[in-house]
Amino acid sequence: MSSLKPDVPFPQSPVIPAQVEGSHQIQFSCHKGISCWNACCANIDITLTPYDVIRLKKHLGISSTDFLREYTVPYELEKDGIAGVKFRPVENGTACRFMTPEGCGVYENRPTACRYYPVALLSMRRQDEYVDRQSYAIVKEDHCKGHEVARTITIDDYRTEQGLPEYDDLARGWRQLVLKKKSSGPSIGAPSIKSRQLFFMACYDVDTFHSFVESEAFAKLFVMTEDERTLVLGDDVELMQFAFRFLRQVLFGEQSIALNEEAAKARLENWKVRQVEIEREAAERRAKLEEEMAKEGFNEEDSGLGVCNDEDGSCAKD
Repeated sequence: MSSLKPDVPFPQSPVIPAQVEGSHQIQFSCHKGISCWNACCANIDITLTPYDVIRLKKHLGISSTDFLREYTVPYELEKDGIAGVKFRPVENGTACRFMTPEGCGVYENRPTACRYYPVALLSMRRQDEYVDRQSYAIVKEDHCKGHEVARTITIDDYRTEQGLPEYDDLARGWRQLVLKKKSSGPSIGAPSIKSRQLFFMACYDVDTFHSFVESEAFAKLFVMTEDERTLVLGDDVELMQFAFRFLRQVLFGEQSIALNEEAAKARLENWKVRQVEIEREAAERRAKLEEEMAKEGFNEEDSGLGVCNDEDGSCAKD
């Protein structure tokens, strides 16, 4: 039977291990004057969504490339897998670089994780599905006094108050990519370094992805109408949504962007030629190594480079 799996770790976590729905009422308020003011911002572990990056880089007036370099650190969403990005704290510390005595210095464009607190969004998936199902949990940390304030509100209303419907809607494509990769697991193997780099660029570095989509090489391989090109290249959010489609196509084979068949065929042929070249170069390196070892008086058996030639594959000796 299919089952739902929450994509958050509960062990040794302040997240209360009980799933609740949007109608669930919480008691919480965070405001200047509360005794724990800025405590959360003084010790951060904030994962950013692609939409968070767009909002913040625009707020700061810099490119996504510069924002990622200056304000974030990458991390593995899973071992040897695709990457996520987190806020980089102050140098030699744990505080958010946007924390001020008055509160958040980028409040209007604060990340999704900050908006959700003290609610945790659980990305749910059935074993036979790749779509996410939203459920929630409550975060309670010892330092937080917001839970002691006599103010009740449903999670749905709290999300609306914090501007989260827009943020969640625009991060859905990214969450589904991550869930699909995790659900696929060994069936598609570990992504190559090139695939991981492509995922990182398309999801987080929207300005570099813009140059990529604008390039002549991209135009030769992918067929787009002028109207579609104008739309995706004229707006970062549209480009981000296009990036999710692009990644689903190149990583999982879900065709939604037309290919120039002639260019795609030529690209495949070039790849095959390159594979032959790689194999030839490897054979030449091996031959050179064997020649050098022979001059030194070593043989394949001594070196461990020998190949078993027994028909039964046993490599047994008489």
